[in-house]
Amino acid sequence: MSKIYTKGGDKGGTSLYDQIRVSKDDIRVESYGTVDELGAALGVAKNFVEDEPMRETITTIQHKLFTVASNLATQDQSKIPTQICEKDILDLEKLIDKYMDAVERKNCFIVNGSGTRSAFLHVARTVCRRAERRAVSLAAIADVDPLVIKYLNRLSDAIYAMARFNEDSEECVVYDK
Repeated sequence: MSKIYTKGGDKGGTSLYDQIRVSKDDIRVESYGTVDELGAALGVAKNFVEDEPMRETITTIQHKLFTVASNLATQDQSKIPTQICEKDILDLEKLIDKYMDAVERKNCFIVNGSGTRSAFLHVARTVCRRAERRAVSLAAIADVDPLVIKYLNRLSDAIYAMARFNEDSEECVVYDK
């Protein structure tokens, strides 16, 4: 049986998907690590969502995040195992429309997390936004498929729509004067 530990990272380095060694604080590692964190946050949220089709959708998204992460974790673009495509973006847009059409549109910012389901989805949404920012930072210095960034942008909107759908109540933000 192989062991999970390799000791290869004991001095602060790690291997990318294409076996190139980089520092563990490299922006590439930060970008795909944040996508990994997003998948975990969605896993937590999924366990509180009661709507079975939404749970299945979240699972599908978690699988797609491995495609996103493998793109970000591969320096040699010719070695990327699979790509995000326009259909993936369109699927998210349909998801956004489905859930946003099912909630009342208010002309205000909504206080996040009026219930457990929505709260965990909002945490996942904010992690998604950070993953997008990290991917943009990586794209400033290396080749990143623009569809990966587009996917993360649309995904944060989709998670927001699912969170709104799961709010127990919606309270508008009130600003102090």
